[in-house]
Amino acid sequence: MFNLFNFIFILCAILIDNLTGLTFEDQVFGITYLLYCLFIFIPSLAVTVRRLHDVGKSGWMLLVGLIPLIGAIWLFILYCTDSEPNTNVYGVNPKA
Repeated sequence: MFNLFNFIFILCAILIDNLTGLTFEDQVFGITYLLYCLFIFIPSLAVTVRRLHDVGKSGWMLLVGLIPLIGAIWLFILYCTDSEPNTNVYGVNPKA
């Protein structure tokens, strides 16, 4: 749900930038989009680390995303993987 609402708010920020003329040269985004991205950066990291903990991986696995293409694919697979059914080293299963 976090990512869904984040996507909706990003679209709204881009729309506001385009309607008010606050976009940068030859770009579809502007200052409203950049401010929103700065505002949501830390919560996005927290949600991502929590998701990695749910599947039993360390939050440092987020750095795998720095590997071009393969890292993004690997993280996408981890994000789509179901949580561990029992308690892991990071805590109890949130679905339990």
